[in-house]
Amino acid sequence: MKQVVEEMKTGRVRVVENPSPMCGANEILVRNVSSLISPGTEKLMIEMGKKSLAGKALARPDLVLIAYQKAKREGFLNVFKEALSRLDEPVPLGYSAAGVVMEVGANVQGFAVGDAVACAGSTYASHAEIIVAPPELCAKLPRSKGGKTLSFEEAAFVMLGGIAMHGVRCAELTPGENVVVIGLGLIGLLCAQISAAYGCRVIGVEVNEGKVKLAKELGCTQSYLIGRDDIDSIVSNLTGGKGADAVILAAATRDNSTIEMAERIARQRGRIVLVGVSELTLTRKAFWDKELTFTVSKASGPSRSLVPSYPALPLEYVRWTEQRNLEEFLRLVAMGSVNVSKLVSHRYSIEQAESAYAMILEGKTDFVGVLISYPNEYPTATMVQLKSPSSTKKEGGKAAGERTAVGFIGAGMFARNVLLPALKTVKGVRLRGISTKSGLSSRHTGERYGFEYATSDYTEVLADDQIGSILICTRHHLHANLIAEAIRKGKNVFVEKPMAIMPSEIDVLVDANQYLRPDQMFMVGFNRRYSTLTDRLLYHLRNRIAPLQVHYRVNASFIPPDHWTQDPAIGGGRIIGEVCHFVDYLQLLTGSVPTMTYASAISGSLGKYKPDDNVAIVLSMADGSVGTITYTALGTKNFSREKVELFWDESAAVIEDFRMMQFASGSGKERKKLSSQDMGYRKELAEFFHGTTATSRKNFADALATTNTTFAIVESLKQRRPVDIEEVKRVQ
Repeated sequence: MKQVVEEMKTGRVRVVENPSPMCGANEILVRNVSSLISPGTEKLMIEMGKKSLAGKALARPDLVLIAYQKAKREGFLNVFKEALSRLDEPVPLGYSAAGVVMEVGANVQGFAVGDAVACAGSTYASHAEIIVAPPELCAKLPRSKGGKTLSFEEAAFVMLGGIAMHGVRCAELTPGENVVVIGLGLIGLLCAQISAAYGCRVIGVEVNEGKVKLAKELGCTQSYLIGRDDIDSIVSNLTGGKGADAVILAAATRDNSTIEMAERIARQRGRIVLVGVSELTLTRKAFWDKELTFTVSKASGPSRSLVPSYPALPLEYVRWTEQRNLEEFLRLVAMGSVNVSKLVSHRYSIEQAESAYAMILEGKTDFVGVLISYPNEYPTATMVQLKSPSSTKKEGGKAAGERTAVGFIGAGMFARNVLLPALKTVKGVRLRGISTKSGLSSRHTGERYGFEYATSDYTEVLADDQIGSILICTRHHLHANLIAEAIRKGKNVFVEKPMAIMPSEIDVLVDANQYLRPDQMFMVGFNRRYSTLTDRLLYHLRNRIAPLQVHYRVNASFIPPDHWTQDPAIGGGRIIGEVCHFVDYLQLLTGSVPTMTYASAISGSLGKYKPDDNVAIVLSMADGSVGTITYTALGTKNFSREKVELFWDESAAVIEDFRMMQFASGSGKERKKLSSQDMGYRKELAEFFHGTTATSRKNFADALATTNTTFAIVESLKQRRPVDIEEVKRVQ
């Protein structure tokens, strides 16, 4: 399918061919008929992309500081490469569209195949032939006064209308009040019409004479031109000397002039709402003199789509959610209270989209609403060929189905920035197929790293007889079932941690393990095992006699509660999703498995932290060793992240951030510091592709032991007592 994307590194806008997206259980799949370009927002994104690397850094000094702190821990080169990798990612443009439902997810109610719908939301309602969106960001098209269903072109304004609707609501208008709308572009004209529809007297203000004229044609007769008309006097006269009850700022400006105007024309205790883009410098005296209030409206209202794990927002407690605002806007259009047809200034087909953006960026042509149209019928292929299979096979010199022929499932930030660059360094690997649900990242990542094809359907990768190895890098809740499917297909399997997030998934894995052949390779991505410094540490441990005393401190940093890794049903939470790394490392160092655990979390007033954000964990190992893990989100990123300390046989060692190691014993000392951090990713993948399969059963058993231990840690936190690992396994 065709889709419009921006290359963030250069700001270039392209129409690319991507695999059609797959419909998830909580989504609907829509064939796009019409989508609307948001000139203000999308132009700003493109202009940011066109900035030089230095220009981008100046625009986001907060991100530069984070990168600098990370570079001090991990090395400048690694962080610089990661920054360039992120800039290389394409961004889907568009967030307001309308079309016909093609497929409905298993958990979705209220929508059916064939429904005419409007869709909203960045990354969802993009300029693409096929889009996928959560039902909370979709609305069925209502019927107009004449009994006809609202047109797709009119419905394509839905997100812009929702933004305007929420801005009007933030102004807390009541019928009969005076509202000034500064900026009569697309959003401003919608704000003006919505305010008038709700019984307010609207005064429009704009710098472009053509838009002032258009506003008058749309019923906003009191519209005036900045620079020609005395706006302050006009507002004062039209409001009987009182000033505006509310001022809605819908302009995109590079200075503070619109806010200064709003301060002057607002009445005593008036309200100012920023819907557009502007410098934010408020004049204290103006706000003090008039007791003004200032609000920045966000998108089109509150929505559970931002936090899918939250329950639905009930009408009796949240009257105007994002979806209800979208539906109300469509109702106003259908009733004729808001006219969007006159806002359409240009129409382009999806094939002409690059010309549409060129016109907007040049700024030589007056425009308001720019629509993109899509063909009625087109292929819905989930696979796109990226390069000739024969040429790749010849270069690699590998037969079909061998371990070095790769199928990659999932291409999130970790896969793109860490795992795939490491994979490219492994000799003899043939990158056959890559799959992501969206299709966009699949095609881009596939092109970037040299895969033969990209797909949005992972089953195509699993069914490919030429693929010998499957690498799984999806979100955590998909791991267990994908492992089982891949093993049954006879593939060698590498899966990023964790291998499971629910105790119920252990049975699935144990059953799959029975199908693991002696010549099949299996590995979980516990990369720290393969660090250069780990090799050196194991060398010093080779002749130990007594059990180990190990302390692993992790300065993990704060992760917002709404991040997917914190969702128990998707990421599993921090203990199952990340602490598994440190449990596995203790197993490696001691050469044994945990038998008992006791975990304790900070208590009292937790503030912004979740209970498992800050924990102390004690593990009793089968060989008598004791390991403690201090895992905390309380620290700062401007400090080392990980530190492992070991004590044994009158010897001691420490590894810090897998960049520095120290060893001391009665016979001497050793200190080793790497130029950049080595977390073991390259050696890990080299082992997976070229190592002996004799370790597969042990890899599987060790990973199961780690997974069961994390379940026991969670149980220990709940019960506030030590938990026997075998006890947890028996309960499963």
